[in-house]
Amino acid sequence: MGYNLVIDQGNSTAKVALFEGDTLVDYQRHEHLLPGHLEEIVGDRHIDAAIYCSVTHHGEDIVVSLRTIADRVYELTSMLPLPVSIGYTTPTTLGRDRIAAVAGAQALYPGKSVLVVDAGTAITYDRLTADGEFAGGNIAPGLWMRAEALHSMTSRLPYVDVETGGDVPLWGTDTVNAIKAGVVRGAIGEITYYRSLLPDDAIVVLTGGDASRLAPLLECEAEVEPMLVCKGLNSILKYNEHH
Repeated sequence: MGYNLVIDQGNSTAKVALFEGDTLVDYQRHEHLLPGHLEEIVGDRHIDAAIYCSVTHHGEDIVVSLRTIADRVYELTSMLPLPVSIGYTTPTTLGRDRIAAVAGAQALYPGKSVLVVDAGTAITYDRLTADGEFAGGNIAPGLWMRAEALHSMTSRLPYVDVETGGDVPLWGTDTVNAIKAGVVRGAIGEITYYRSLLPDDAIVVLTGGDASRLAPLLECEAEVEPMLVCKGLNSILKYNEHH
């Protein structure tokens, strides 16, 4: 058996992961992904299939490089055969990372209703039904974006780092903590609200850079899966092996 190579190019970093079947065997993160990084992670392994998913730009140099090291190469779009159905009016405008995250949820929790929360630069809330349909979702500003907007769009509010450690009070008793509580607990309130709209047995799964910041504050049960998008891309590769 060969290996699958997946690339998740986000707004700030690229994740490169190597799978053998469903098992993650290697992983790298790069601020600026170069073709040489792919050769480095692959080494002398045989790559059956590779997939490139980007929310920022079309990395032609990366795709060209993939074609030299993998038997089959895919670029994720809504036109690619998928293990989930897309209930979205404009599938061509649907973020590719959102498609991959929902595919990852389908692979990890088949037959379950899932709320997929990707807490990155933006926070996306996507709904996967028990019968495998991406039934739509919502997009909101992420933690950093909320804090930055409060600072840059007002004359007196300071910028507060809300993404890194420290307790988050229920109610702020000074400006810094008022911003921290408003931003972080506001996002918690959104997750709680969207969870309330789903069936009682629904699963909440968080991914993205701020997932571990938010999960401990939730009153509902939630799974944190940092590699959800990469696992979804791998499941899409496996699905296309037979389609």
